[in-house]
Amino acid sequence: MNNRIYIFDTTLRDGEQSPGCSMNQQEKLKLAHKLVELGVDILEAGFPIASEGDFEAVDAVSREFPWVQVAALARACALDIERAARALEHAKRPRIHTFIATSEIHLKYKLRKSQQQVLDEAVAAVEQARRYADDVEFSAEDASRTDVDFLEKISRAVVAAGARTVNLPDTVGYSVPDEYGELIGRMVRSLGDSAIVSVHCHDDLGLAVANSLSAVKAGARQIECTINGIGERAGNCSLEEVVMAINTRRDRLPYHTGIVTEHLFPASQLLTEMISFGPQPNKAIVGENAFAHEAGIHQDGYLKERSTYEIIDPKSVGVPEGRLVLGKHSGRHALNKRCQDLGFELTRDELDLVYKQFIALADRKKGVRNEEIAALVRQEIARVATAAD
Repeated sequence: MNNRIYIFDTTLRDGEQSPGCSMNQQEKLKLAHKLVELGVDILEAGFPIASEGDFEAVDAVSREFPWVQVAALARACALDIERAARALEHAKRPRIHTFIATSEIHLKYKLRKSQQQVLDEAVAAVEQARRYADDVEFSAEDASRTDVDFLEKISRAVVAAGARTVNLPDTVGYSVPDEYGELIGRMVRSLGDSAIVSVHCHDDLGLAVANSLSAVKAGARQIECTINGIGERAGNCSLEEVVMAINTRRDRLPYHTGIVTEHLFPASQLLTEMISFGPQPNKAIVGENAFAHEAGIHQDGYLKERSTYEIIDPKSVGVPEGRLVLGKHSGRHALNKRCQDLGFELTRDELDLVYKQFIALADRKKGVRNEEIAALVRQEIARVATAAD
């Protein structure tokens, strides 16, 4: 089986739907530039029927990046698909991404339609989309809570109608890895090489990345994800996390993507500048503390050999370097290294004296700044010199 995993970035579409993440056209174009540098395979630029701004953004991205595979979202209805097709008119490699809900709970309470009605509408939508674009993706919304026999039936039907990719989302983040892997594995076996099976996982239970990786192991070859994991409710599968999991654990995940990982941190930073919040400090890969070390035991090991406490080279994801955070948990080794960085060469006795004062100060603070450490060193050296006189 081909072990190339395609990265479908939906930061500009699903990510932007998250509260506080709305972007104007210029911001979308600026972020699209970075996503292209990052090497995403498919760039979902918006939902053209949703607003004039979304329509214009899809059109602008299509014009700006004629060599990029640009996708536009459309519900499984004629008006949406026509609108998406118009927005993609200037794309050289357009993809119409059409969807309809398939789970019983959505059919009963939201759509109020039968399975046969939904299947007929899905097939009609794909057939219509194929008249505008060779590349059509179909998504079965809430696939992870859909009757598996019906899901297989509709998946085979949309492929027969011309869909090249079948996306089986965990729309509400309900699934768990082994269950989701079983579902994806069945669909992969059912569709064979007639279509790529894609996954789009939400993080409501904190399992979006784990579910996506389980799906890949079961045969999915496209992952839909976003920078910083932004998106509806708890967000989407985090692009940087799923890509670095694959890159770091090739022994267990023998796959590869086209992502230029050195652009991951810059992309995260750029997105943070544009929206109303950034990733939490302890966010994997791109968080402020992702490569920071404070505990003395960790700092000692890190200074002796980086790989004792860092499984990823910070530079490989665009972070300039790991850093030591000096606080009450720090040890002598880290303090001595910081003193050397500040231009002080201390004897063992001097270091012991400075360390004692440092810990007393650190007990009263969240962290100790470089200028405070330098002041402590000067104070102790002066005190020792005075005592010697």
